[in-house]
Amino acid sequence: MSTVLVIGAGGVSSVCVHKMAMNADIFGDIHLASRTKSKCDSIAASVKERTGQDVATYEIDAEEVPAMVNLIRKVGPSLVVNLALPYQDLPIMDACLEAGVDYLDTANYEPKDEAKFEYKWQWAYHDRFKQAGLMALLGSGFDPGVTSVFTMWLKKHKLKSIRQLDILDCNGGDHGQAFATNFNPEINIREVTAPARHWENGEFVETPAMGKKVEFDFEAVGPKNMYMMYHEELESLAKFNPEMERARFWMTFGDEYIKHLTVLQNVGMTRIDPVKYQGKEIIPLQFLAAVLPKPETLGETTKGNTNIGVIATGEALDGSGEKTFYINNICSHEAAYEETGNQAVSYTTGVPAMIGSAMMVTGKWTGDGVFNMEEMDPDPFMDMLNDHGLPWQVKELDGPVDF
Repeated sequence: MSTVLVIGAGGVSSVCVHKMAMNADIFGDIHLASRTKSKCDSIAASVKERTGQDVATYEIDAEEVPAMVNLIRKVGPSLVVNLALPYQDLPIMDACLEAGVDYLDTANYEPKDEAKFEYKWQWAYHDRFKQAGLMALLGSGFDPGVTSVFTMWLKKHKLKSIRQLDILDCNGGDHGQAFATNFNPEINIREVTAPARHWENGEFVETPAMGKKVEFDFEAVGPKNMYMMYHEELESLAKFNPEMERARFWMTFGDEYIKHLTVLQNVGMTRIDPVKYQGKEIIPLQFLAAVLPKPETLGETTKGNTNIGVIATGEALDGSGEKTFYINNICSHEAAYEETGNQAVSYTTGVPAMIGSAMMVTGKWTGDGVFNMEEMDPDPFMDMLNDHGLPWQVKELDGPVDF
Protein backbone atom coordinates (compact mmCIF):
# COMPACT_ATOMS: atom_id res chain seq x y z
CA MET A 1 0.00 0.00 0.00
CA SER A 2 1.14 3.50 -0.83
CA THR A 3 0.81 7.00 0.56
CA VAL A 4 -0.48 9.64 -1.87
CA LEU A 5 -0.96 13.40 -1.62
CA VAL A 6 -3.73 14.87 -3.81
CA ILE A 7 -3.69 18.63 -4.53
CA GLY A 8 -6.99 20.33 -5.39
CA ALA A 9 -10.54 19.91 -4.12
CA GLY A 10 -12.88 20.27 -7.09
CA GLY A 11 -15.13 17.66 -8.67
CA VAL A 12 -12.29 15.73 -10.34
CA SER A 13 -10.40 15.54 -7.06
CA SER A 14 -13.52 14.37 -5.26
CA VAL A 15 -13.98 11.50 -7.72
CA CYS A 16 -10.29 10.56 -7.64
CA VAL A 17 -10.11 10.51 -3.84
CA HIS A 18 -13.35 8.50 -3.56
CA LYS A 19 -12.01 5.94 -6.05
CA MET A 20 -8.65 5.78 -4.27
CA ALA A 21 -10.47 5.05 -1.00
CA MET A 22 -12.42 2.29 -2.76
CA ASN A 23 -9.06 0.71 -3.62
CA ALA A 24 -7.45 0.69 -0.20
CA ASP A 25 -5.29 -2.29 -1.18
CA ILE A 26 -3.43 0.11 -3.52
CA PHE A 27 -3.86 3.47 -1.78
CA GLY A 28 -3.45 2.82 1.90
CA ASP A 29 -2.93 6.38 3.11
CA ILE A 30 -4.67 9.28 1.32
CA HIS A 31 -3.93 12.96 1.98
CA LEU A 32 -5.82 15.88 0.40
CA ALA A 33 -4.82 19.55 0.28
CA SER A 34 -6.12 22.72 -1.36
CA ARG A 35 -6.30 26.47 -0.86
CA THR A 36 -9.71 25.99 0.82
CA LYS A 37 -9.47 23.35 3.54
CA SER A 38 -13.25 23.24 4.03
CA LYS A 39 -13.60 21.78 0.52
CA CYS A 40 -11.10 19.07 1.44
CA ASP A 41 -13.00 18.38 4.67
CA SER A 42 -16.26 18.02 2.72
CA ILE A 43 -14.70 15.47 0.38
CA ALA A 44 -13.13 13.61 3.31
CA ALA A 45 -16.51 13.44 5.07
CA SER A 46 -18.17 12.01 1.95
CA VAL A 47 -15.36 9.46 1.52
CA LYS A 48 -15.70 8.41 5.16
CA GLU A 49 -19.46 7.99 4.80
CA ARG A 50 -19.28 6.05 1.53
CA THR A 51 -16.19 3.90 2.12
CA GLY A 52 -15.26 4.09 5.80
CA GLN A 53 -11.77 5.26 4.83
CA ASP A 54 -10.07 8.28 6.45
CA VAL A 55 -8.58 11.12 4.38
CA ALA A 56 -6.24 13.64 6.04
CA THR A 57 -6.78 17.25 4.92
CA TYR A 58 -4.60 20.36 4.74
CA GLU A 59 -4.66 23.97 3.58
CA ILE A 60 -2.04 24.83 0.96
CA ASP A 61 -1.30 27.43 -1.70
CA ALA A 62 0.05 25.21 -4.47
CA GLU A 63 1.93 28.13 -6.01
CA GLU A 64 4.05 28.55 -2.87
CA VAL A 65 6.86 26.08 -3.53
CA PRO A 66 8.49 26.16 -0.06
CA ALA A 67 5.12 25.51 1.60
CA MET A 68 4.44 22.68 -0.84
CA VAL A 69 7.84 21.14 -0.11
CA ASN A 70 7.17 21.30 3.61
CA LEU A 71 3.78 19.62 3.19
CA ILE A 72 5.20 16.87 0.98
CA ARG A 73 7.96 16.16 3.51
CA LYS A 74 5.42 16.13 6.33
CA VAL A 75 3.11 13.66 4.54
CA GLY A 76 5.87 11.50 3.00
CA PRO A 77 3.97 10.35 -0.11
CA SER A 78 5.36 8.23 -2.92
CA LEU A 79 3.26 10.24 -5.38
CA VAL A 80 1.81 13.77 -5.61
CA VAL A 81 -1.38 13.89 -7.69
CA ASN A 82 -1.93 17.39 -9.07
CA LEU A 83 -5.66 18.00 -9.59
CA ALA A 84 -5.39 21.77 -9.07
CA LEU A 85 -5.51 24.36 -11.86
CA PRO A 86 -3.13 24.13 -14.87
CA TYR A 87 -1.48 27.38 -13.76
CA GLN A 88 -0.04 25.48 -10.81
CA ASP A 89 1.61 22.60 -12.67
CA LEU A 90 5.13 24.04 -12.70
CA PRO A 91 5.32 25.08 -9.03
CA ILE A 92 4.04 21.66 -7.98
CA MET A 93 6.61 19.98 -10.24
CA ASP A 94 9.30 22.18 -8.67
CA ALA A 95 8.16 21.10 -5.21
CA CYS A 96 8.20 17.43 -6.20
CA LEU A 97 11.76 17.75 -7.50
CA GLU A 98 12.94 19.43 -4.31
CA ALA A 99 11.14 16.94 -2.06
CA GLY A 100 12.11 13.91 -4.16
CA VAL A 101 8.68 12.50 -5.05
CA ASP A 102 6.92 11.36 -8.24
CA TYR A 103 4.31 13.59 -9.94
CA LEU A 104 1.06 13.12 -11.89
CA ASP A 105 -1.43 15.57 -13.41
CA THR A 106 -4.45 15.63 -15.74
CA ALA A 107 -3.92 18.85 -17.72
CA ASN A 108 -0.85 20.60 -19.10
CA TYR A 109 0.55 23.91 -17.94
CA GLU A 110 -1.09 27.16 -18.99
CA PRO A 111 0.17 30.67 -18.12
CA LYS A 112 -2.36 32.82 -16.28
CA ASP A 113 -1.95 35.78 -18.62
CA GLU A 114 -2.26 33.88 -21.92
CA ALA A 115 -4.85 31.34 -23.03
CA LYS A 116 -2.21 29.04 -24.49
CA PHE A 117 -1.73 25.54 -23.19
CA GLU A 118 1.07 23.35 -24.51
CA TYR A 119 3.54 20.78 -23.25
CA LYS A 120 6.81 22.62 -23.91
CA TRP A 121 7.08 24.00 -20.37
CA GLN A 122 6.63 20.57 -18.76
CA TRP A 123 8.65 18.63 -21.35
CA ALA A 124 11.53 20.97 -20.42
CA TYR A 125 11.55 19.29 -16.98
CA HIS A 126 12.46 15.87 -18.41
CA ASP A 127 16.20 15.97 -17.72
CA ARG A 128 15.72 17.26 -14.18
CA PHE A 129 13.27 14.48 -13.29
CA LYS A 130 15.50 11.91 -15.00
CA GLN A 131 18.60 13.04 -13.11
CA ALA A 132 16.63 12.93 -9.84
CA GLY A 133 15.43 9.38 -10.57
CA LEU A 134 11.81 10.58 -10.46
CA MET A 135 8.82 10.08 -12.75
CA ALA A 136 6.30 12.69 -13.89
CA LEU A 137 3.22 11.49 -15.76
CA LEU A 138 1.32 14.15 -17.72
CA GLY A 139 -2.35 14.22 -18.68
CA SER A 140 -3.89 11.25 -16.86
CA GLY A 141 -7.49 12.38 -17.31
CA PHE A 142 -9.91 11.38 -20.06
CA ASP A 143 -8.99 13.87 -22.75
CA PRO A 144 -6.08 14.11 -22.46
CA GLY A 145 -5.43 10.70 -20.97
CA VAL A 146 -7.83 7.94 -21.89
CA THR A 147 -8.11 9.19 -25.47
CA SER A 148 -4.34 8.87 -25.82
CA VAL A 149 -4.42 5.37 -24.29
CA PHE A 150 -7.32 4.42 -26.60
CA THR A 151 -5.22 5.54 -29.58
CA MET A 152 -2.14 3.59 -28.52
CA TRP A 153 -4.23 0.49 -27.71
CA LEU A 154 -5.57 0.57 -31.27
CA LYS A 155 -2.03 0.97 -32.55
CA LYS A 156 -0.86 -1.98 -30.46
CA HIS A 157 -3.72 -4.35 -31.22
CA LYS A 158 -5.47 -3.23 -34.43
CA LEU A 159 -3.45 -0.84 -36.59
CA LYS A 160 0.17 -0.87 -37.73
CA SER A 161 0.01 2.89 -38.27
CA ILE A 162 -2.61 5.63 -37.96
CA ARG A 163 -3.34 7.87 -40.93
CA GLN A 164 -6.29 9.84 -39.57
CA LEU A 165 -7.49 10.37 -36.00
CA ASP A 166 -10.58 12.11 -34.66
CA ILE A 167 -11.30 12.55 -30.94
CA LEU A 168 -15.00 12.97 -30.18
CA ASP A 169 -16.06 14.34 -26.78
CA CYS A 170 -19.81 14.41 -26.23
CA ASN A 171 -21.55 15.44 -23.04
CA GLY A 172 -25.21 14.60 -23.48
CA GLY A 173 -26.07 15.58 -19.92
CA ASP A 174 -28.63 18.20 -18.93
CA HIS A 175 -28.09 20.04 -15.63
CA GLY A 176 -31.13 22.31 -15.86
CA GLN A 177 -29.08 25.53 -15.71
CA ALA A 178 -29.38 28.32 -18.27
CA PHE A 179 -25.57 28.45 -18.51
CA ALA A 180 -23.00 26.46 -16.57
CA THR A 181 -19.75 24.66 -17.35
CA ASN A 182 -19.16 21.04 -16.41
CA PHE A 183 -15.58 21.64 -15.29
CA ASN A 184 -13.68 24.69 -14.03
CA PRO A 185 -15.43 27.65 -15.76
CA GLU A 186 -12.25 29.65 -16.25
CA ILE A 187 -10.37 26.81 -17.94
CA ASN A 188 -13.42 25.69 -19.92
CA ILE A 189 -14.12 29.11 -21.40
CA ARG A 190 -10.45 29.79 -22.16
CA GLU A 191 -10.33 26.52 -24.12
CA VAL A 192 -13.54 27.10 -26.04
CA THR A 193 -12.80 30.70 -27.04
CA ALA A 194 -9.23 30.01 -28.19
CA PRO A 195 -8.58 29.54 -31.93
CA ALA A 196 -9.07 25.99 -33.16
CA ARG A 197 -6.03 24.03 -34.30
CA HIS A 198 -5.72 20.61 -35.88
CA TRP A 199 -2.80 18.54 -37.11
CA GLU A 200 -2.50 18.15 -40.87
CA ASN A 201 0.43 17.08 -43.07
CA GLY A 202 3.12 17.66 -40.46
CA GLU A 203 1.95 20.95 -38.96
CA PHE A 204 -0.80 22.56 -36.95
CA VAL A 205 -3.41 24.47 -38.94
CA GLU A 206 -5.22 27.29 -37.11
CA THR A 207 -8.85 28.20 -37.79
CA PRO A 208 -11.34 30.50 -36.01
CA ALA A 209 -12.77 29.34 -32.69
CA MET A 210 -15.98 27.31 -33.11
CA GLY A 211 -15.65 27.83 -36.87
CA LYS A 212 -16.40 24.25 -37.95
CA LYS A 213 -19.55 22.47 -36.79
CA VAL A 214 -20.84 19.02 -37.78
CA GLU A 215 -23.61 16.79 -36.47
CA PHE A 216 -22.78 13.31 -35.18
CA ASP A 217 -25.13 10.65 -33.85
CA PHE A 218 -23.71 9.50 -30.50
CA GLU A 219 -24.80 6.20 -28.99
CA ALA A 220 -26.81 6.66 -25.77
CA VAL A 221 -27.06 10.40 -26.48
CA GLY A 222 -28.39 10.95 -30.00
CA PRO A 223 -27.51 13.52 -32.68
CA LYS A 224 -25.44 16.42 -31.33
CA ASN A 225 -23.60 19.36 -32.87
CA MET A 226 -19.87 19.07 -32.29
CA TYR A 227 -17.28 21.77 -32.91
CA MET A 228 -13.65 21.40 -33.93
CA MET A 229 -11.32 22.94 -31.35
CA TYR A 230 -7.80 22.54 -30.05
CA HIS A 231 -6.98 20.18 -27.20
CA GLU A 232 -3.60 19.37 -25.76
CA GLU A 233 -3.50 15.66 -26.57
CA LEU A 234 -3.24 16.58 -30.25
CA GLU A 235 0.28 17.84 -29.51
CA SER A 236 1.47 14.69 -27.78
CA LEU A 237 -0.36 12.36 -30.18
CA ALA A 238 1.33 14.07 -33.12
CA LYS A 239 4.70 13.80 -31.40
CA PHE A 240 4.41 10.08 -30.70
CA ASN A 241 2.62 9.18 -33.95
CA PRO A 242 4.57 11.13 -36.56
CA GLU A 243 3.02 9.14 -39.39
CA MET A 244 -0.41 10.73 -38.84
CA GLU A 245 -1.65 12.78 -41.78
CA ARG A 246 -4.48 14.41 -39.82
CA ALA A 247 -5.68 14.59 -36.21
CA ARG A 248 -8.66 16.61 -34.96
CA PHE A 249 -10.53 17.17 -31.69
CA TRP A 250 -14.29 17.68 -31.50
CA MET A 251 -16.51 18.68 -28.55
CA THR A 252 -20.28 18.98 -28.39
CA PHE A 253 -22.06 22.13 -27.23
CA GLY A 254 -25.76 22.89 -27.09
CA ASP A 255 -27.28 25.92 -28.79
CA GLU A 256 -28.02 27.59 -25.43
CA TYR A 257 -24.37 27.26 -24.35
CA ILE A 258 -23.18 28.81 -27.63
CA LYS A 259 -25.74 31.64 -27.37
CA HIS A 260 -24.73 32.56 -23.81
CA LEU A 261 -21.01 32.28 -24.54
CA THR A 262 -21.34 34.51 -27.61
CA VAL A 263 -23.04 37.21 -25.56
CA LEU A 264 -20.46 36.95 -22.78
CA GLN A 265 -17.65 37.31 -25.33
CA ASN A 266 -19.34 40.27 -26.99
CA VAL A 267 -19.64 42.18 -23.70
CA GLY A 268 -16.08 41.40 -22.62
CA MET A 269 -16.78 38.96 -19.80
CA THR A 270 -14.40 36.31 -21.18
CA ARG A 271 -11.38 38.67 -21.18
CA ILE A 272 -8.33 37.51 -19.21
CA ASP A 273 -6.60 40.90 -19.04
CA PRO A 274 -7.21 43.06 -15.94
CA VAL A 275 -9.75 45.88 -15.93
CA LYS A 276 -10.23 48.60 -13.33
CA TYR A 277 -13.45 48.39 -11.28
CA GLN A 278 -14.08 50.69 -8.31
CA GLY A 279 -10.37 51.30 -7.94
CA LYS A 280 -9.39 47.64 -8.06
CA GLU A 281 -8.12 45.46 -10.86
CA ILE A 282 -10.20 42.40 -11.68
CA ILE A 283 -10.02 39.73 -14.40
CA PRO A 284 -13.47 39.58 -16.04
CA LEU A 285 -13.29 35.82 -16.69
CA GLN A 286 -12.32 35.14 -13.07
CA PHE A 287 -15.28 37.22 -11.89
CA LEU A 288 -17.57 35.33 -14.28
CA ALA A 289 -16.26 32.01 -12.93
CA ALA A 290 -17.05 33.18 -9.40
CA VAL A 291 -20.72 33.85 -10.18
CA LEU A 292 -21.39 30.78 -12.34
CA PRO A 293 -22.58 27.53 -10.72
CA LYS A 294 -19.68 25.45 -9.39
CA PRO A 295 -19.25 22.26 -11.44
CA GLU A 296 -19.10 20.14 -8.28
CA THR A 297 -22.64 21.32 -7.40
CA LEU A 298 -24.19 20.05 -10.65
CA GLY A 299 -24.03 16.33 -9.89
CA GLU A 300 -27.45 15.96 -8.30
CA THR A 301 -29.34 17.64 -11.14
CA THR A 302 -27.40 16.37 -14.18
CA LYS A 303 -29.11 13.62 -16.16
CA GLY A 304 -27.96 11.74 -19.26
CA ASN A 305 -24.70 10.32 -20.58
CA THR A 306 -21.28 11.26 -21.82
CA ASN A 307 -19.79 9.50 -24.84
CA ILE A 308 -16.07 10.07 -25.45
CA GLY A 309 -13.85 8.17 -27.85
CA VAL A 310 -11.55 8.12 -30.85
CA ILE A 311 -11.99 7.10 -34.48
CA ALA A 312 -8.74 5.97 -36.09
CA THR A 313 -8.02 4.98 -39.67
CA GLY A 314 -4.81 3.27 -40.73
CA GLU A 315 -3.04 0.19 -42.01
CA ALA A 316 -4.35 -2.96 -40.33
CA LEU A 317 -1.93 -5.03 -38.27
CA ASP A 318 -3.04 -8.22 -40.00
CA GLY A 319 -2.09 -6.89 -43.44
CA SER A 320 -5.70 -6.74 -44.67
CA GLY A 321 -5.42 -3.15 -45.90
CA GLU A 322 -6.80 0.07 -44.45
CA LYS A 323 -9.33 -0.17 -41.63
CA THR A 324 -11.21 2.23 -39.34
CA PHE A 325 -11.97 1.57 -35.68
CA TYR A 326 -14.10 3.48 -33.17
CA ILE A 327 -13.28 2.97 -29.49
CA ASN A 328 -15.25 4.81 -26.82
CA ASN A 329 -16.75 4.92 -23.33
CA ILE A 330 -20.30 5.82 -22.35
CA CYS A 331 -20.74 7.11 -18.80
CA SER A 332 -24.00 7.84 -16.96
CA HIS A 333 -24.25 11.08 -15.00
CA GLU A 334 -26.73 9.47 -12.62
CA ALA A 335 -24.52 6.42 -11.96
CA ALA A 336 -21.47 8.63 -11.40
CA TYR A 337 -23.39 10.71 -8.87
CA GLU A 338 -24.74 7.67 -7.06
CA GLU A 339 -21.23 6.25 -6.64
CA THR A 340 -19.21 9.37 -5.83
CA GLY A 341 -21.56 12.35 -5.49
CA ASN A 342 -20.23 13.92 -8.72
CA GLN A 343 -21.44 14.21 -12.31
CA ALA A 344 -19.91 12.25 -15.18
CA VAL A 345 -17.60 14.98 -16.52
CA SER A 346 -15.76 14.96 -13.19
CA TYR A 347 -16.03 11.16 -13.02
CA THR A 348 -14.51 10.57 -16.45
CA THR A 349 -11.45 12.62 -15.44
CA GLY A 350 -11.17 11.57 -11.80
CA VAL A 351 -11.24 7.82 -12.45
CA PRO A 352 -8.34 7.96 -14.96
CA ALA A 353 -6.40 10.09 -12.48
CA MET A 354 -6.82 7.29 -9.95
CA ILE A 355 -5.86 4.64 -12.52
CA GLY A 356 -2.75 6.55 -13.65
CA SER A 357 -1.78 6.88 -9.99
CA ALA A 358 -2.29 3.14 -9.53
CA MET A 359 -0.09 2.43 -12.57
CA MET A 360 2.71 4.41 -10.94
CA VAL A 361 2.49 3.29 -7.32
CA THR A 362 2.18 -0.40 -8.28
CA GLY A 363 5.15 -0.17 -10.65
CA LYS A 364 3.21 -1.15 -13.78
CA TRP A 365 4.32 2.12 -15.35
CA THR A 366 7.85 3.22 -14.49
CA GLY A 367 10.55 5.51 -15.81
CA ASP A 368 12.86 8.37 -14.92
CA GLY A 369 11.82 11.65 -16.51
CA VAL A 370 8.65 13.32 -17.82
CA PHE A 371 6.27 11.09 -19.76
CA ASN A 372 3.01 11.33 -21.66
CA MET A 373 0.37 8.61 -21.64
CA GLU A 374 1.27 7.57 -25.21
CA GLU A 375 4.66 6.30 -24.01
CA MET A 376 3.18 3.74 -21.60
CA ASP A 377 1.82 0.22 -22.18
CA PRO A 378 -1.94 0.76 -22.68
CA ASP A 379 -3.06 -2.73 -21.62
CA PRO A 380 -3.03 -2.53 -17.78
CA PHE A 381 -4.66 0.91 -17.90
CA MET A 382 -7.37 -0.36 -20.26
CA ASP A 383 -8.02 -3.31 -17.94
CA MET A 384 -8.55 -0.99 -14.97
CA LEU A 385 -10.96 1.20 -16.96
CA ASN A 386 -13.21 -1.83 -17.37
CA ASP A 387 -12.94 -2.75 -13.70
CA HIS A 388 -13.43 0.72 -12.17
CA GLY A 389 -16.43 2.33 -13.82
CA LEU A 390 -15.36 3.34 -17.35
CA PRO A 391 -15.91 0.26 -19.56
CA TRP A 392 -14.99 0.72 -23.19
CA GLN A 393 -16.06 -0.80 -26.47
CA VAL A 394 -14.41 -1.04 -29.88
CA LYS A 395 -15.98 -1.65 -33.24
CA GLU A 396 -14.86 -1.59 -36.85
CA LEU A 397 -16.51 1.02 -39.09
CA ASP A 398 -17.19 0.65 -42.79
CA GLY A 399 -14.56 3.25 -43.67
CA PRO A 400 -12.96 6.58 -42.69
CA VAL A 401 -15.22 9.27 -41.24
CA ASP A 402 -16.03 12.09 -43.62
CA PHE A 403 -16.71 15.31 -41.77
